[in-house]
Amino acid sequence: MSNLSFEEAINNLSDDDVKVRKEAIESLVGTTDEEAIDPLIKATTDDNAQVRFKAAEILGSMGEVAVDKLIEEFKNAEGKDKRFLAFALKETEDEKVIPYFVEATEDEDFGVRKVAVRALGELQVEDELDTIAKCLEDEDWGVKLAAIQALGDLATDDAIKLIKDARKSEDDKDFKKSCNKAIKKAEKRQKAKKSGESIVKVIPMSTIKEIEKTNPQKAIKEYERYVEAKQPKDAPYKRLCVLYRKANDYDNEVRVLETAIDVFADNDKKLSYFEKRLAKLK
Repeated sequence: MSNLSFEEAINNLSDDDVKVRKEAIESLVGTTDEEAIDPLIKATTDDNAQVRFKAAEILGSMGEVAVDKLIEEFKNAEGKDKRFLAFALKETEDEKVIPYFVEATEDEDFGVRKVAVRALGELQVEDELDTIAKCLEDEDWGVKLAAIQALGDLATDDAIKLIKDARKSEDDKDFKKSCNKAIKKAEKRQKAKKSGESIVKVIPMSTIKEIEKTNPQKAIKEYERYVEAKQPKDAPYKRLCVLYRKANDYDNEVRVLETAIDVFADNDKKLSYFEKRLAKLK
């Protein structure tokens, strides 16, 4: 565990020794300090891939705090330097990025195009169906697969038809498998939507627990998806309360506890835990 101060970590991001830069970037995980934005943006072009990725991940976790600056940098960046900025923008999940990703589906760099079309699906940009569909004709295989995944995220009848048409016109077995997987996901989402269920993308709890070790802020974001969907699993609520407690975030811990009490109102065993914890806080 690094003992670097914020100032030391920022300064060390420009050190000649890659080990020092790696330690510095790890020290900045979870920061929301606006003074870190510019140094982190510079770090997305670091010679070391681990530093580049981690810098983009941290910026994405900062969300609204960093999105405007990221957009400005993204507009002026070119080639490979744009890839990790694209990833950071996607991770912010801010609707401000939509028009820039629409434009980026025609970027010269295949990596940027891939992230852009994937983001349009994750952000549920249904009115850009034609933009996503164009990416099915991209010369890069990865961009075409990203377009299939994006259509699966949209989960509309028109999106499913596009996937089926693409599957029909392609002989590659792996591509057809990707299409089948996307169709299955889309149909599952449609079914959930018709039954009134909340459609929220969640990742496995085991994965989030691993994320906790290196990026508590991102873990909070992922646990919050479970809370948003009001899923009947008590573990995400408990872990989220622990993380907010460690961050001395009283208001959010109370909010999660109250949500859990509402969700588990008919389950006395689970309800008891959250009621007792809330009573201690008030």
